[in-house]
Amino acid sequence: MTSKSSQLEVLCIDFFSNTLYDEHLQYLLDEIDKRNDYKNIILAPELYLSGFDYEAMDRASDFSEYAMGVLKQKVDKAIVVLTLIRKLDDGFVNQVVVIHNHKIIHTQEKSKLFKLGKEDKYFASGDQSQIKPFEIDGVRYGILVCFELRFKELWKQLEGCDIIMVPAKWGIARKHHFEVLSKALAVMNQCFVAATSSGDKDVANSSMTFSPSGMFCDLMIDLKEVAKMRRYIMMEE
Repeated sequence: MTSKSSQLEVLCIDFFSNTLYDEHLQYLLDEIDKRNDYKNIILAPELYLSGFDYEAMDRASDFSEYAMGVLKQKVDKAIVVLTLIRKLDDGFVNQVVVIHNHKIIHTQEKSKLFKLGKEDKYFASGDQSQIKPFEIDGVRYGILVCFELRFKELWKQLEGCDIIMVPAKWGIARKHHFEVLSKALAVMNQCFVAATSSGDKDVANSSMTFSPSGMFCDLMIDLKEVAKMRRYIMMEE
């Protein structure tokens, strides 16, 4: 990690409205306006713009394309992370999109679909090999989408990341799992983990950032803590 500045602000979006779509996009754009003049992370919950709108997948996909065009024009120094319903050759996917400096920096499709939520009936599964670190200005990032947080082999694929982000719509009955797993991932991979889940009354509605030592963080994080922890407890054999 060679970033000139070791400090980043992490904002986990937790706004939710039953009107969805336009109102959610506008809220996101307003938050970008407040934070667009310096580098920070804006992380939205899983399928923040449309929700799991299985009755209108084509409409949701069309709105995703529109939203990406608007966001690419808007996003400058900020780093915006969200997942979208998109229509690809193999059908509909739940795709992570990372936008920075007016460009899409990284994409990956959700590979572990939650069968209890019937995701496998509506989405094509992504390639698990897409889950890997990527860099922005020398900082190594990784992403797990909701249910993927439960798979320890995916944690290993993201070893070496400075920050792992988890956009989710996690069931409220298992809210404790979401929090414990996010904290454990931070400790195990010796990195920051930013996780957010928001949605209707059945969703955990929990946003949090954990440090490499497993401590809960405020908005501002210092990436020097990653290097410090990895020097203090060396995991290499």
